[in-house]
Amino acid sequence: HPDLGEPFGVMHCVMCHCEPQRSRRGKVFGKVSCRNMKQDCPDPTCDDPVLLPGHCCKTCPKGNAQMQTKEAESLFEFFQEKDDDLHKSYNDRSYISSEENSDRDSAADFVAVLTGVTDSWLPSSSGVARARFTLARTSLTFSITFQRMNRPSLITFLDSEGNTAFEFRVPQICGVWKNLPKSHLRQLEAEQLRVSMTTADNKKEEIQGKIIKHRALFAETFSAILTSDEVHSGMGGIAMLTLSDTENNLHFILILQGLFPHGTSVKVPVRVKLLYRQHLLREIQANISADDSDFAEVLADLNSRELFWLSRGQLQISVETEGQNSRQISGYISGKRSCDTLQSVMSSGSALTPGKTGGVGSAVFTLHHNGSLDFQVLVAGLSSAVVGMTIEMKPRRRSKRSVLYDITADFSATEERGSGRALGSCGRVEARHIHMLLQNELFINIATAEQQESELRGQIRMLPYNGLDARQTELPVPLAGQFVSPPVRTGAAGHAWVSVDEQCHLHYEIVVNGLSKSEDTSVSAHLHGLAEIGEMDDSSTNHKRLLTGFYGQQAQGVLKDISVELLRHLDEGTAYIQVSTKMNPRGEIRGRVSTKNISILLFVYFFCLFSVYCIYLYNKHNNIFNFAYDLFESLQKKTVICDPVICPALSCPHTIQPEDQCCPICDEKKESKQTTAAEKVEGDPEGCYFEGDQKMHAPGTTWHPFVPPFSYIKCAVCTCKGSTGEVHCEKLTCPPLTCSRPIRRNPSDCCKECPAEDTPPLEDDEMMQADGTRHCKFGNNYYQNSEHWHPRVPLVGEMKCITCWCDHGVTKCQKKQCPLLSCSNPIRREGKCCPECIGKFWC
Repeated sequence: HPDLGEPFGVMHCVMCHCEPQRSRRGKVFGKVSCRNMKQDCPDPTCDDPVLLPGHCCKTCPKGNAQMQTKEAESLFEFFQEKDDDLHKSYNDRSYISSEENSDRDSAADFVAVLTGVTDSWLPSSSGVARARFTLARTSLTFSITFQRMNRPSLITFLDSEGNTAFEFRVPQICGVWKNLPKSHLRQLEAEQLRVSMTTADNKKEEIQGKIIKHRALFAETFSAILTSDEVHSGMGGIAMLTLSDTENNLHFILILQGLFPHGTSVKVPVRVKLLYRQHLLREIQANISADDSDFAEVLADLNSRELFWLSRGQLQISVETEGQNSRQISGYISGKRSCDTLQSVMSSGSALTPGKTGGVGSAVFTLHHNGSLDFQVLVAGLSSAVVGMTIEMKPRRRSKRSVLYDITADFSATEERGSGRALGSCGRVEARHIHMLLQNELFINIATAEQQESELRGQIRMLPYNGLDARQTELPVPLAGQFVSPPVRTGAAGHAWVSVDEQCHLHYEIVVNGLSKSEDTSVSAHLHGLAEIGEMDDSSTNHKRLLTGFYGQQAQGVLKDISVELLRHLDEGTAYIQVSTKMNPRGEIRGRVSTKNISILLFVYFFCLFSVYCIYLYNKHNNIFNFAYDLFESLQKKTVICDPVICPALSCPHTIQPEDQCCPICDEKKESKQTTAAEKVEGDPEGCYFEGDQKMHAPGTTWHPFVPPFSYIKCAVCTCKGSTGEVHCEKLTCPPLTCSRPIRRNPSDCCKECPAEDTPPLEDDEMMQADGTRHCKFGNNYYQNSEHWHPRVPLVGEMKCITCWCDHGVTKCQKKQCPLLSCSNPIRREGKCCPECIGKFWC
């Protein structure tokens, strides 16, 4: 528990750990990680819990507080295991088996069946949804498909007590819940979280379900959502299906909701039917209870017609209870659908005969419910013209390839040598091939005139959804050795997605294939800005930013502090992502990147960077940016010079901040009682016009005069006399100094200072004056002299029992003095600073 010293003391609700970290060179160092434990305190079982000295959680008077503290700390082992898994490296050649380690090993999958809520005040819905969740570290991504309901507007996660834990506004049912609290992680693992979907239309439908783990999620390649024809039935279910690897057996597992009366423990006979256009093909009879509605079975030896109907999404699976009040739910079977991305990176190092050409192939696929497969393939940097483009299986022998689909006819070359693209669709993908596609068992091969067997090759892999929306709307940027300056003949290739959000944060995701192997397998990805296309010296480090270091085939992240110059290069398409390795430290593969609609973001960012006062508003209805800024520009030798507005210190006790001005002004309404009648003039002028900055100033305002070309004169303050409309300027008087050698910290400062009084750097616009009473900086906030506040401590929040104040630039804090108590067992009530005797509760 960290000890912050007097007057804060030991933070008993904060637990810190020293966690071992390993650098890229293998050096081990320690990293301190702290978490607030208060939210994980177990609920006491008694009615009158007390908070014992030295403890964080309330306990029963005779309870074992140590046992409950251990429970709150137990989840740290879970985080440590997750961090260890993320540093496993694995083979990045084209043929990757499911047994090899990858980043997916550190992820956990969950599923939920959402049906109508029977105990809600909203009418029960006939809608059914299937939600797939993936937990990676502390981020929970989800993909949701639904039927028999209008498009939902809100997705809500509920904790074990039914309280809202997280809300997601829907335009698109792909989302991510980042930084799950430890308590919700524990509830997720214990299958205590629920998820709810609500529509925004007049019907106000709501469906809800529990998030659970399931053994079938790993092997699932086909799925079906089972719905009822009844209105407001509240019934539904899902079917998870997969084909056998060698035989045409269709394995399936059913998860059913609302099909049986609630609380029924006896087994109910049901019929599971396989239908084609309402014609019965197969039927299975079984007994299922409401307590165990997870039913598994196999449909053996599907014939060629049934496999064809399966691939087209035309087979229907139905579950029907027997008896007088029979119920039925059914749904069509199709390839598993989610927000994940089917993609492939083709490299020469993964070709059937590995080589080092520096070329790249990038492909993105979309599988539709009717079995058609859309593809977009881009190749660049090839040694010769493309003569073949095929989707294949893994060859049993090098001389015997298994070509499934030839898409060469859809390829068209571009003007640039060795480049081209293919855009088309495979309309008749077999059920077996859909199964293999979703199991990452298919490959795409590029043959050229010089390498007629294979110059580029890559595995078609499912890339799990991670919240990057650019993958849903944009094609990735290809990364090749031929794009490096000078070109690098490498067997590696890659592609990347890049986007910039409204906060000017850069989101990126990089996938690589066939990188050079060495003893050091670490890889670093860099984002470069180019002043001129192709003319920037590679030895220059201008605008070069390290994105991340990663192992294996994939890296992703967010870059927040982007320079204006780098944003400009992204907007103009003169920036590029480069991946470097130990074998090629100056770059092994590279691709030029650009982002859409960044111009207005760049414009706002530029002015906000240089202006002292910037109001930035986002109008969602008009999809435009509204902002107000104050900058003075002077043209000198065709160069724009921006001077930040300097606000003078005000002597009045009450100030206001006008919306259309940069600096605060005195509140004349509150000062009116102190204003004599002689100073008031009926029909005050509109303000004062100052020749220096050539603008009107409101009556009563003060400012530092702006005199071109010398910028602001900080040694003078001008005031607009409201009664006469005249501008009165006077020179500031510097305070006397006690030191023998005063210094001027900044060339623009008016007054000198003593070097011993080293004031902190002033960042806020109100703190830009070096004159007057010194302010205090506590944390990231500035405080006026004699101002009092309660300090805020990270992970703890505001500490109301401690009061701090600013004493001429020095921050002083004091803990509240508590009176001495005569009782032997005092307790501390929540929200109170001092302990109390139990007898006070009965007064």
